[in-house]
Amino acid sequence: MKTYRAHYKSPVGEHPTSGIFEFESSAQAGSKKNMTDARIKMLEVFGNEAVTWIIDQIELVRQDETLDYVQPQLDFREPKRVRRHHTFERGKIK
Repeated sequence: MKTYRAHYKSPVGEHPTSGIFEFESSAQAGSKKNMTDARIKMLEVFGNEAVTWIIDQIELVRQDETLDYVQPQLDFREPKRVRRHHTFERGKIK
């Protein structure tokens, strides 16, 4: 069985929620069975309040990817210089 990560969100209302959960499925990614497995796992984890929630996206979790240890990436490079092209309008008489 492969591990998948599903992104969910609730309908727009007073307290909209969104998040991510992981589940296991033997079905192929993107298939109807895979979506059903995600839906069942979401209902098991979150209960009755998750009935109206929508699963936006399902992605495969790579084996080498670990969520336990996350190293923040700091970027000390100078920001890229934005080159402004055509700051004036050509061909127009003012």
